[in-house]
Amino acid sequence: MKKIPDLGFWKLWNISFGFFGVQIAYALQSANISRIFSTLGADPHSLSYFWILPPLAGIIVQPVIGALSDRTWTRFGRRIPYLFIGALVAVCVMCLLPNAGSFGMTVSAAMVFGLISLMFLDTSINMAMQPFKMMVGDMVNEKQKGLAYSIQSFLCNAGSLAGYLFPFIFAAIGISNIAPKGVIPDSVIYSFYIGALILILCVIYTSAKVKEFPPEEYAAYHGITHEDKKEKTTMLKLLVKAPKAFWTVGLVQFFCWAAFMFMWTYTNGTVALNVFDTPVIETMTNGVSRMVLDTQSVQYQTAGDWVGILFAVQAIGSVIWATVIPMIQNRKFAYILSLVLGGIGFISIFFIHNQYVLFASFVLIGCAWAAMLALPFTILTNALTGGHMGTYLGLFNGTICVPQIVAASLGGMILKMFTSPDNVAPEVNMLVLAGVFLMIGAGCVSIIKEKE
Repeated sequence: MKKIPDLGFWKLWNISFGFFGVQIAYALQSANISRIFSTLGADPHSLSYFWILPPLAGIIVQPVIGALSDRTWTRFGRRIPYLFIGALVAVCVMCLLPNAGSFGMTVSAAMVFGLISLMFLDTSINMAMQPFKMMVGDMVNEKQKGLAYSIQSFLCNAGSLAGYLFPFIFAAIGISNIAPKGVIPDSVIYSFYIGALILILCVIYTSAKVKEFPPEEYAAYHGITHEDKKEKTTMLKLLVKAPKAFWTVGLVQFFCWAAFMFMWTYTNGTVALNVFDTPVIETMTNGVSRMVLDTQSVQYQTAGDWVGILFAVQAIGSVIWATVIPMIQNRKFAYILSLVLGGIGFISIFFIHNQYVLFASFVLIGCAWAAMLALPFTILTNALTGGHMGTYLGLFNGTICVPQIVAASLGGMILKMFTSPDNVAPEVNMLVLAGVFLMIGAGCVSIIKEKE
């Protein structure tokens, strides 16, 4: 089998540069979805259900995109056409979603509009995101894959940093951070607009700079024979033949991604009550009176901006830790250490009531995030050969989506277990559970058998 030659740093950079824009869109979604639906009037105990749509879209879309792109070749390449279409759809939806409360619709109609927009947004983000991981698997040799995914991790976290900070920056320069009941503040709306612009510019850059291997060259580099091309297979057959690393890393992924789903869903309520003393109001649900956070208050919206800052701090921690991980010779030890540090960060939030001290917690969480972005894909792609790289990476996305679906489905029930009349915002308990999950994930790393 012909060996893929080493690539210069800037070629590796260009392969992943569009990921910067895609991750801005993903960060805006992650940091603001709970805020958007709470502002529209969603019950805090139902927030986790709104988060089922994104991973559900991912588990369907990414394997399909992987399988289709494995069999695609155009003058623009194999993966890039799907990247470009996904980015265009994402840009359109990013201009619509934050306006869900601005079209004069009823609360229920605005919710439905927001849910449909969220479904299309996450579907398109998944469609745009997956080709970057596939191109690294296609075009980078085993020796350089660690570096390539580290560059991708850096760009991912840099994009996250920008996306998380946009609402805070816009509020700081005087753009309104509060709005009438049921309407999303302008600081959030403008953040989605600027994120959409950056996304399409970054994707255009990568599309112009990256030239994928033509079919014959791709086959030579990946050991694909004429008989392999004729072979008829299905996703189920590929799963049966998947390398052991696919399943062992997938087990670790389950606990990690469930933990981060809890973070994205419940950090806003936790910070609003524990740090910013957000006022509470009485509501009636199914004839039962409950005290909940006032999502229209200045304190709640300020907390929403601060959550963006905390997620940005997490991104900074990830960028820094991503440069440390390659220095640790034992990859499994680096994986375990990263997840343990992240678990400590989650659990520490329970004890902290100062907005600035929370920085330490989210730096530690960033260590786990850096490892999750780089190490699973390095281990998996090194274990894969043949012409089904895209399909396998699409299927592997199930190890990201399934835990998020489970966490979102069960999150509301678990949250109710922590709810009592004197416990207005039990969300902090969910972040402790996230920390426990990362610790379990760290323990599961020990069973991974990776290709050296």
